Amino acid sequence: MSASHPTIAVYPGTFDPITNGHVDLIERAAKMFDRVVIAVAESPGKKPLLSLETRIALADEVCAGLANVSTIGFSSLLTTLMRDQNARIILRGIRAASDFEYELQLANMNRAQAPELESVFLTPAVENSYISSTIVREIAKLGGDVTRLVAPPVVKALREHYT
Repeated sequence: MSASHPTIAVYPGTFDPITNGHVDLIERAAKMFDRVVIAVAESPGKKPLLSLETRIALADEVCAGLANVSTIGFSSLLTTLMRDQNARIILRGIRAASDFEYELQLANMNRAQAPELESVFLTPAVENSYISSTIVREIAKLGGDVTRLVAPPVVKALREHYT
């Protein structure tokens, strides 16, 4: 990490919603890189529960204490976003071996499109290894308690959405 050429990592995803597992990776990445950009994908094909604006705002709020972390929304190719951000590191999380196969395909495709990009994979802390946005949404939809899975602003947003 140098001041003249800061190391910028982009953490792309839908973050629908951002979970404690995501935050765990972001906090650890913030110690590894000069700057971390949380890149919230619009992903209309996935039909996100929360609006892009809400997902960006929640990521901003949850990570507000991390000075070198910022949040943006995007709807372009990731390789285009990486060039726009002057970044070369794509940060991805892997919870299980099944995640690795998919992430390896993505990493290879990104590298084929932009050879200067590198993918860095982090695994979550054990206590966050079972958390996924899909599971959080399902529990919240059925009225379950998600307070141990997401930050308080996310709990509030999910309650508001489902009531």
